[in-house]
Amino acid sequence: MQERTALEDQLNAIGRIAQELDDQVTLIELGEAESDAGTISDAEETLRRLKAEAARRELEALLSGEADANDAYLEVHAGAGGTESQDWASMLLRMYVRWAEQHGFKVDIVDETPGEEAGIKSATIMVKGHNAYGWLKTEHGVHRLVRISPFDANARRHTSFAAVDVYPVIDDRIQIEIKESDVRTDVMRSGGAGGQHVNKTESAVRLTHIPTNIVVKCQTDKSQHRNRAQAWDMLRAKLYEMELKKREEKAAAENAAKTDIGWGHQIRSYVLQPYQMVKDLRTGVSTSNTGAVLDGDLDQFMGATLAQRAFGGGPLEIEDVE
Repeated sequence: MQERTALEDQLNAIGRIAQELDDQVTLIELGEAESDAGTISDAEETLRRLKAEAARRELEALLSGEADANDAYLEVHAGAGGTESQDWASMLLRMYVRWAEQHGFKVDIVDETPGEEAGIKSATIMVKGHNAYGWLKTEHGVHRLVRISPFDANARRHTSFAAVDVYPVIDDRIQIEIKESDVRTDVMRSGGAGGQHVNKTESAVRLTHIPTNIVVKCQTDKSQHRNRAQAWDMLRAKLYEMELKKREEKAAAENAAKTDIGWGHQIRSYVLQPYQMVKDLRTGVSTSNTGAVLDGDLDQFMGATLAQRAFGGGPLEIEDVE
């Protein structure tokens, strides 16, 4: 039913865009015949909106990977640098939550470890919506921030790093077998500000997959059993994402140019001082509107990366309507 709904949405959008295009061209012809500048201006504005929607729909057609349509887990980890990096990690988390909300996705907080003074050390969210993983997988990597630190009494410029990890939520159609003997389970008290239940019972669960050293943690629920079940789902999802990457590296030639994930390989740079610029180091796409980007305006970067992976070029363009 989900696949049928998605296909119907795509077909209906194509028909609607084609009809609106024809209507607006007709309006422009009528406006020119009657010298009605207002009608022409309104129709041209609608055409610009249709162009942007068509470009987005074209990019969505690239989301044909095995798990692209699935929900996604997104993790943010602060890098070295203490409070400064932890604050940057919380800014990144807010950016992705805002992006998800703007696209009608639902966001659930799975795990969050606060920093000592400000920000977060790490956090995991689940983003629910059609193609959530397909879009967010382009954000996997290290993000670099340059700004005047609000935590430095001397107002010096600091560089901070945070790593983003994205992997798909797997459904019942995908079977991932894990030996229980390969997994170490630890239980602990949930972190947080406290309350009637938090910090009083060992409800948080951490799983470590010994062969791969993958670690997942869940403390979102008061029940240890439900947290354990969620953690196992996360572990299966991470192992599945690892297998997807292996397949992509073998099957897709364009992935040979993909940036490695590591502290020395940033995918995007956010500069707030001495000038304002956000630049994606993979595609070269940049903008000086840093406020909008940190408020969730990420489509231009995601679209360019998707197009580059598919065609080896920059962002897709729709020809202007004359």
